Amino acid sequence: MLLTGKEYLESIRDGRALYVGSERIEDQTVHPAFAGCAGTYAALYDMKADPSNSDVMTFEEDGEHFATYYLRPRSQGDLIRRNCAHRMIADFCFGLMGRTPDAVAGNISGLAMKPEVFDSEPGGFRENLLQIYEHMRRDDIFATYAVVPPPGARNKEYYQSAGVAQPACRVTGEDDKGVILNGMKFLATGAAYAHEVLVGNIMPLEPDQKKESITCVIPLNLEGLTLWSRPPLNRMDTNPFDNPLTTKFDESDCMLTFNDVHVPWEKIIVHDNALLSRNIYTQTPSHVMANHQCNVRFHSKMRFLVGLASLITKVTGARDIPAVRETLAKLAAMEAGYGAMIDGQLYRYHEIDNGYVLFNRRALYAALHWAMENHSHIIDTVRELLGGGPFQFPASIDVMKDPYLKEMFENYWSTGDYGAKERMKFFKLAWDLVGSDHASRATSYEKFYVGPAHAVRNYNFVNAPWEELHGIAEGLMDTYDIPSDEMLLNDGGT
Repeated sequence: MLLTGKEYLESIRDGRALYVGSERIEDQTVHPAFAGCAGTYAALYDMKADPSNSDVMTFEEDGEHFATYYLRPRSQGDLIRRNCAHRMIADFCFGLMGRTPDAVAGNISGLAMKPEVFDSEPGGFRENLLQIYEHMRRDDIFATYAVVPPPGARNKEYYQSAGVAQPACRVTGEDDKGVILNGMKFLATGAAYAHEVLVGNIMPLEPDQKKESITCVIPLNLEGLTLWSRPPLNRMDTNPFDNPLTTKFDESDCMLTFNDVHVPWEKIIVHDNALLSRNIYTQTPSHVMANHQCNVRFHSKMRFLVGLASLITKVTGARDIPAVRETLAKLAAMEAGYGAMIDGQLYRYHEIDNGYVLFNRRALYAALHWAMENHSHIIDTVRELLGGGPFQFPASIDVMKDPYLKEMFENYWSTGDYGAKERMKFFKLAWDLVGSDHASRATSYEKFYVGPAHAVRNYNFVNAPWEELHGIAEGLMDTYDIPSDEMLLNDGGT
C-alpha cells in the first residue's frame, strides 16, 4: 500500500502528546508552526504515489508495490535504484530535511538484511524485527529514531549518590504482554510528523546498563509517551517570501519522555543485552544503508548552495570579478568531488552475506567526515559572497501592500537588470539558507547528526585497510637493505 499525501496527513492525526512549551498541539497538520512542513511531507508521499514516478520510487515484490527505500539490494542495479530514490526525495527538499521517510527506512531495511545478528546473543528478537520490517514497508510507514540518552544520564554516580532515578529510558517492569518504559530519549528529528519511532542506542552501554538496552519500534501515540518539541522556527508571523525555507522545511526535533509506557513484546527487537543493542547497527548493513541517504541528501544541499551562490553574484554584479569566479570555482570543485564520493559507493560496492550487496563503507564514511568538516566553511563562503546584502532590504515584503511604500521600494531598490522584488527574493532565500534561525539549526545538525566528530573519525579508522596500507611502505622497504662493502665500492665508496 502506498499512501497519498492526504492519507498520510490523516494517519498522523493520531492523538499523540506533542507539546511546544506548555501548549499541547492537538493537530500538527493544521497548527501554524507545523502545517508547512506537514504539507512538505504530504507532497513527498504524493510524489511517491504518482504513477509517473513509480520506476524510481517503488519496487514490486510478490505482486505488491513498496517504497524503493525498503528495497534490500541484491545487485549494483538495486543500489543505483535506491540511490535514485534518495536523490529524488532529497532534490525535492533541496537537501534541507535530514529525516525524510527514506532515512530510518534504511536502518530497518539494513537490519532485515542480516537478521541472524539477532540470534547471535540472548536478548535479540529476530522474528519481531522481520515482522516490523514487513509492517513498515507494507503500511508505508514513516519512522524516525531516538537513539541517544539525555546528557545527564551519563553521570550514573550522581543519580546513585542522590538516590534518585536516572533519566535514561529503561525497562522498569515486565509482564506477559510486554515491558514498561520510563525515562527519556533524544533526539527524535521529525517525530512531530512520523508514524513511529525506533528507540535504541547508538552509543555504547556498560554491561550493568542492560535495562537501558531496550530497542523497539513503536507508534508515537502510545499512552504515556510525550513529545517535547524545541521552539518551532516557523512562527505565526512567518511568511514564505521572507522565509521560504523555514516555512516548508522546519522538520522539528523532539525529546521523548516515557511515563509507564507499555511496549508489546512484538515491538521489541533487543532486550537486556547492552552490547547487542548497539552492535545491531554496525554488524548489519543498517548504519551504511541509512547514511548513504545522508550522503545523497547532503549532495543535493551542496548543489543548491553552489547554484544559489552563483546566482547571488549575478544579482550583485560581482560574478565576473576574478576573485569571485575563483571562489565559485572552488565551490563547484567541492560539489563535484563530493558527488564522486557517492558515485564511488556505487562503483566499489560490497558483496555481503545472504546474497545482498552494500554501498562501499570507506567511501561512505569518508563522505560523512567530509560533510561534517566542510559544511560550516561552505556556509561562511556563501555568506562572504552575500556581503551585507541581506540587511539592505525592508524587514518584510509586506511593504508591497502599501501603495506609497511599494512605489518607493520599486524605485529605489531596483537595478538595471533586476527589479526590487526579484532582488529581495534572492537575498531572503539566501539568508534563510545561511543566516536565519533555520540556517543556524541546520549548521548544528550537519555537525552532529551522525555523532560527535571523534565518532565519525573512528568509523573511518576502523574501516581503513591498515594492513594493505602498511604493506605499501613495507613492500618498498623489502626491496633494499644495508649495502654490502662490495656494493659501496662499486658505487664509488671507500
